[in-house]
Amino acid sequence: MTKVEVHKGEQLAQQDQDHLWHAMSRHVPGGSPMIAEAGEGGWFSDIYGKRYFDGVSGLWCLNLGHGRKEIVDAAAEQMMKLSYFPLTLSHEPAIELSAKISELLGDSYKTFFTNSGSEANETAFKIARQYHHQNGNPEKHKIISRYRAYHGTTLGALSATAQANRRVKYGPSAPGFLHVAPPYSYRSPFGDEVTDVDKVAADMIDQMITWEGAETVAAVIMEPFISGGGVIIPTPEYLKRVAEICKKHDVLLILDEVVSGFGRTGKMFGYMHSEGVQPDIITMAKGLTSGYLPLGATSVNSKIYDKFTEKGPDNHFRHVSTYGGHPASCAVALKNIEIIERENIVERVAELGDNNLIRLKELISHKNVGEVRNVGFLYGIEMVEDKESKTPASDDKLAQIIAFCKEKGLIIGRNGDTVPGFNNVLIVAPPLISTEEDLNFVVETVFAAFEELN
Repeated sequence: MTKVEVHKGEQLAQQDQDHLWHAMSRHVPGGSPMIAEAGEGGWFSDIYGKRYFDGVSGLWCLNLGHGRKEIVDAAAEQMMKLSYFPLTLSHEPAIELSAKISELLGDSYKTFFTNSGSEANETAFKIARQYHHQNGNPEKHKIISRYRAYHGTTLGALSATAQANRRVKYGPSAPGFLHVAPPYSYRSPFGDEVTDVDKVAADMIDQMITWEGAETVAAVIMEPFISGGGVIIPTPEYLKRVAEICKKHDVLLILDEVVSGFGRTGKMFGYMHSEGVQPDIITMAKGLTSGYLPLGATSVNSKIYDKFTEKGPDNHFRHVSTYGGHPASCAVALKNIEIIERENIVERVAELGDNNLIRLKELISHKNVGEVRNVGFLYGIEMVEDKESKTPASDDKLAQIIAFCKEKGLIIGRNGDTVPGFNNVLIVAPPLISTEEDLNFVVETVFAAFEELN
């Protein structure tokens, strides 16, 4: 590299230290973060020209990879045609996108657009509470979620997020949020003698609703597959059971598809792995635009929306997002979905996940791997000190794996800042357009990292 490149890098690193506040990062005086400069497909390069494969798709969102000219052109064309317009009124891209979402969900839904997954979940909570109030059940306000789950950073979404490390020093949480045990068979919350952990975990939701009083519970929110909390994968029967419980108690089922939506799991949406489940509310972001522009969405079954059409001074949804449903973001989402369908991305993820990434399951033979959990292009490798005790592996062990991969040009993640003492799951979630060669590189690099583990 030239002296000019070195100088530029040093200058940017210093400006970064002086002015930029990083997400989820501890401040290291004099430290120099990775500074990305350009990307193509699933790869990107830093300011010194070193190339890396993005094994976690940015933040689980860069599904179609960098440099899709069609998507960029769609944004530019829309900005030239109509730069901004609020959804207190309407515009063509939002109309077309909302109709397309209903088509993908296989039922009639009304979609409220926001900027992010956190905002999409906040919107869902308000809708659930107002719906019950207008349906003659004003006391139904409580929201049930699961420990280890992540639902966002805004106050309501953070209150639903049952990851203790994320809430330290930000309390008290918003009232009305309750938490139950996750369907986590590897570390059963109910003791090793319980064999059907998923059924017991679902039944605990039934029990909590009964104990709290069904007349006070508005909704249950869950990801079909817990992602950031450690990639916890329940059986399809678990979600079916939860849906039945919600219906029995007149409790709305909110499915957070921010990570699992738009093909990540080998289905268009994660809940579609459970036959017969039709959520009341679905929240989306990330893969909705493949990260090209910010956009969140809260899709509400039209039967619920009907309650918001009744006459009355406060019966409409009194909620607004200045940039939610931005015309360019909606245009990008439409083009993103068009590409997903045209290139059979969902089917491709299912096939390559089963034929290529599945080799990561072989890591179970390593002495420091307790379990490898997977669905589609979503993998969690739970590291332990030893298989018998299941003691979570030290931070040093996880850091060694991550650093080795980075040195070889592969970025992978972990479930950082979740449950105290249990941030021991490595995460692999590559872009959905990854080639077989890309995936083989991921698998071989991770294998090599474990072979070098001290």
